[in-house]
Amino acid sequence: MKSSVSRLQQRARPPTESELAGIPWLTVLSGDDRREVATTLMVVSAEPGDRVCRTGAPSTYWFGVIDGLLKMSNVSREGNPITYTGLPPGAWFGEGTLLKREVYRYNIEALRTSMVAGLPVAVFWKLLERSIPFNRFVMTQLNERLGQFIAAREIDRNNQPDARVARSLAALFHPVLYPGVGQVLRITQQELAWLVGLSRQRVNEALNALAAAGLIRVEYGGVRVLDLGGLRGYPAV
Repeated sequence: MKSSVSRLQQRARPPTESELAGIPWLTVLSGDDRREVATTLMVVSAEPGDRVCRTGAPSTYWFGVIDGLLKMSNVSREGNPITYTGLPPGAWFGEGTLLKREVYRYNIEALRTSMVAGLPVAVFWKLLERSIPFNRFVMTQLNERLGQFIAAREIDRNNQPDARVARSLAALFHPVLYPGVGQVLRITQQELAWLVGLSRQRVNEALNALAAAGLIRVEYGGVRVLDLGGLRGYPAV
């Protein structure tokens, strides 16, 4: 039976002009580099449960989320699921794995129907070798992601459900890593529950508490952030 990764590769197609326009790092490239990216980049629609990449597979693409929501996760040695982060629109990921020429050490799974872009590793390395602006973008990605994962470790150690939800939401509103989110994150309570490791009912309670504190507003199909700093520091000391 073919893996979901193989099925996705078979369905991949070139990006449309509007899809290219939504890629944040494309604007920093020279004309020749932009044209090469436009002819080598591929996009595909991943359905819920599809794995864009899996643990142990060769690192062949640099991935980005054009639309939808993905989950980066793994399984511990004890067999327990571990969720590292959600990946909303505008997210580009996997550069660390490509730079180290390693296999993937995590699974990337679609939580809902998502449009995902992939840049071949050979083109990724070409851009690193000849484009200073692209190098700066990747360096910024690595630096911001390091801070994000340090914060994620703090979230994992936090036993207060409301705080877990608050800081997990704040991470998904990261303006550098996820520029496509804006002020409203399209996410369901069940999707958020999958990301933070709580029940949907407990997430609902936490969202109500955060809304009452004036930090967010729950809207149809998503969450609007009203106080990002307050979310990051919740609960205030």
